[in-house]
Amino acid sequence: MLKRFRYSLSVLLSLGLVQGYAADAGLTKDPAGYYAMQQEVTGKVSSSEGPLASVTVSVKENPSVATSTDANGNFTIAATSGQTLIFSAIGFESREVKVSGTTVNVQLTSTDELIDEIVVTGYSSQKKGEISASIATVSQKQLQDQKSPNISNLLQGKVAGVDVGNGSGRPGAPANIKIRGRNSISSGTAPLWVVDGVVAHGTPVVNPNDIETISILKDAAATTQYGSRGTNGVVIVTTKSAANAGDGIFTVNLSSGVSNFNMGNVKMMNSQQMWDLYQSFNNQDKIPANVTQDVLKTDYDWLKNGTQTAWLQDFSVGYRGGNEKTSVYGSLNYYDDEGTVKGYDYNRMTARLNVDHKLTDKITFKPKLNASYVSTDSRQHSLYDMMLNMPWDSPYKEDGSLKNPTLEGTSSLYNWYGRDARNYLYDLQYNYSEQRTFDISANLDFSYRISDRFTFESTNNLQYYNGTSMAYVDPLSNGGRSDKGSINNFSAKRITRFFNQMLKYNETFDKHKVSAFAGYEFQDYVYQDLGLTGKGIAPGTVIVGNAAAVLNKQGTKNDYSLQSGIVQANYSYDERYNAQASFRLDGSSRFGTEKQYGTFWSVSGAWNVHNEEFFQVPAINLLRLRASYGTVGNLPTSLYASFSTYGLNAQYNGDPAAILNQYQNSMVSWESSKDANLGVELGMFNRLNLSVDLYNKNTDGLLYYITFPSTAGWSGYWLNTGAIRNRGIEVALSGDIIRKEDFSWNVGVNFAHNQNRILELKDGADIPRGDLRRLSEGRDIDSWYMRKWAGVNPENGAPQWEIVDPETGEITKTSNYNAASLQFVGTGTPKFTGGVSTSVTYKGFNLSASGSFLTGAHTFNAARQYFDADGAYPSYNQIALQDGWSRWTPENTNATHPVAMYNNNSSSNKISSRYMEDASFFRLRNVTLGYNFGKTVTDKLKMKGLGLFLSADNLWTATKFTGFDPESAIVGNDDSPSKTESDATSQYPAPKRFIFGLNVTF
Repeated sequence: MLKRFRYSLSVLLSLGLVQGYAADAGLTKDPAGYYAMQQEVTGKVSSSEGPLASVTVSVKENPSVATSTDANGNFTIAATSGQTLIFSAIGFESREVKVSGTTVNVQLTSTDELIDEIVVTGYSSQKKGEISASIATVSQKQLQDQKSPNISNLLQGKVAGVDVGNGSGRPGAPANIKIRGRNSISSGTAPLWVVDGVVAHGTPVVNPNDIETISILKDAAATTQYGSRGTNGVVIVTTKSAANAGDGIFTVNLSSGVSNFNMGNVKMMNSQQMWDLYQSFNNQDKIPANVTQDVLKTDYDWLKNGTQTAWLQDFSVGYRGGNEKTSVYGSLNYYDDEGTVKGYDYNRMTARLNVDHKLTDKITFKPKLNASYVSTDSRQHSLYDMMLNMPWDSPYKEDGSLKNPTLEGTSSLYNWYGRDARNYLYDLQYNYSEQRTFDISANLDFSYRISDRFTFESTNNLQYYNGTSMAYVDPLSNGGRSDKGSINNFSAKRITRFFNQMLKYNETFDKHKVSAFAGYEFQDYVYQDLGLTGKGIAPGTVIVGNAAAVLNKQGTKNDYSLQSGIVQANYSYDERYNAQASFRLDGSSRFGTEKQYGTFWSVSGAWNVHNEEFFQVPAINLLRLRASYGTVGNLPTSLYASFSTYGLNAQYNGDPAAILNQYQNSMVSWESSKDANLGVELGMFNRLNLSVDLYNKNTDGLLYYITFPSTAGWSGYWLNTGAIRNRGIEVALSGDIIRKEDFSWNVGVNFAHNQNRILELKDGADIPRGDLRRLSEGRDIDSWYMRKWAGVNPENGAPQWEIVDPETGEITKTSNYNAASLQFVGTGTPKFTGGVSTSVTYKGFNLSASGSFLTGAHTFNAARQYFDADGAYPSYNQIALQDGWSRWTPENTNATHPVAMYNNNSSSNKISSRYMEDASFFRLRNVTLGYNFGKTVTDKLKMKGLGLFLSADNLWTATKFTGFDPESAIVGNDDSPSKTESDATSQYPAPKRFIFGLNVTF
């Protein structure tokens, strides 16, 4: 009967008899084509945290019918039974619900929750339960605990097996990252960085507020897809995406604070302590006559003068919004940091625009633009000079002007007791430098949905870098006097192009899920610089063209290219069994035609045991087993490793001349690493999570530059020789100790152990690395090699070193430095690295803390050669004796320090294990206390969110290391394969910071 009525009414309407009144009567066509009576549909929209306001609710069949939820998540909309309601809100996954009554209640899932389920694994994304490789993720929330303009610093202590070392505390300086140890003897340790699918040149300049997630690819199953560039691991950065359809969200993040210089365990002598040291010299007749008790009238603190409490400011604004076709994310950021060493100012501005536009149902354009402008102005004080200068010397005259002891030191006005009669502040008042860099990255990406199974994705990127610098040396300065002043102008530009064209396939049928992609990738790089130094300038000019003559000129150009083919396939069955296979072919311009292409592959599998029917353990909600094996490669640092090269920067009799440089080796090829990984993931009680990974990585065909004797003409050539093994274990444990509606407490800890061994070297022979290290088969890559300290001779206070009999191994002692045996005395590789974190939330309050630790690494504290030198450098200030240290005297024969002498020539301060120190530390990285105001307050202020926070960085460091900062002193933490020793004479320690911030959402 009802069907007949509906049919009759439909016929009448189609005849136009009542069609004009249909809308007024609340009638719409239903899916079957009949007119149906609209009804009021009410409901409530919420999330896991409560009701959601401002959620857009629309009718799919008639998008013009739409409304939004109120402050309590309630809505009312006119809809017909059988129609579909679309619920969308920024920061939440959209949902579609079919109307079957008058009430519809919906819960939306936040994108933060989705991030925990979907992981960016490189060129694609996978659910966590389907991943068979070793991949760790860091969410945007985890990156907010520290303040740094460089994203590499934000990873410290976050991921097991990822050793993030603070190479320098200077503003803008990147951290140095080692993923699963050092895998090469000639290449650096830096991982490959990929931002939104584009391979970056070095560490990318990205505003940390723009980051959605970071994925760290660790084993070959994860990194093979990046082939020759994945051997040190890969860091995938995904920036925030544009918003779903709905109201836009505007965010403002303001923070400001102060940084203090971190003295560590360094304490230089004051005037009295320096006088007491002089009085302890056992050759008093050698002390100059001008050193009298009058020196005690001056007690100048050079370190205090050169360091400061510095201001830091970080301001960001962002917008996310869109409609059914176009969605946008945009941001602006300004960061300013003065630095804790005086005279350096770092400014950075960044801008980002990510757009998604659906041109048709099949084609989506995804343009992206990221730009940064960095400026630095430097009159930075010298840490080395701050330590070197004597407390007996004041840099200022009585009238407040700066002394110039280089010219005036011998005058009757004053004496200068420090070495070289140099007051570094005198030149610093005149001389300075500045640097400006502009970096822009533009993507014109698009995707084409060929069918439900196939999608074509195109990534097309152009990166342009332009850097300029100027260094000014005034004619009135000591450094500019000989040339009558000088000015240096330098400019550099870099253009990198990246193209990736990829066909993707996805299919789900029954319990099977298959996905795959095949792609072609091309990248090239061109770099060019030009520098000119002019001499003879008018004071104040900064234009090199105003110089009277050319002092120096320079110019460089280099390039490279890489093309690749990539194939990867994934298979999942019934959410229980997962498998993945990858293959990549790389071709590089760095090699000759003989070895230009390299192949890399991997296979992996995972078993979700907890999804098996036979596994019925209520306490265990997750049990996954993973295994992988594969190969990755490595490129030489030289861009022309296979070729003979000549230097054309010479002249003969006024004509240009070529000089022999590198010798050709057409057979030089890729380093090859074979990587195996076993992993287990365990979840218990839905609140405790444990992951353990074991790995073994063998790298052979090591790229090494063989140096020729100076008489050969050629400097040397590249050769594949030697092998290294890295193996280790990584453990990560986290859990919700308390998880209630108003109160929660989470704790996490991770640690890793890595051991590397050199398995093979050319002809089995050791290879020296400077004066301090040595490569040797069976030993760690970063092995220290020097004379071994044997303490102080209690009879006469003389220094002692060990002599090892090469035949018997018998150990004796000697005070003759040259007679002592060179031997291995430790390694710079830590035994364990890791981090801890905890967070507590109570209603609107949140408290978090994080720390990192490192144990077992030893470093050579080179500063002590000069500033703990037993009188060898009497015109340098010295480090005050620390707890446990004592100086030999006839009354104190059981001492750590030899007898002190003026101009000591006993060699006690020469290179030996005396200055080898344990660089183990635990550092409290950050403590943050925040408060988020409730809806009652935000509604009154017409805001969507309001939060305040107080943060402190690097509050406390526990270490026995006697320098400023153990991190910056650890060898290898500068990612320089050629660096052979730690530089403890110019460490810039990580500062202590206190920051107040405000986060507002409109």
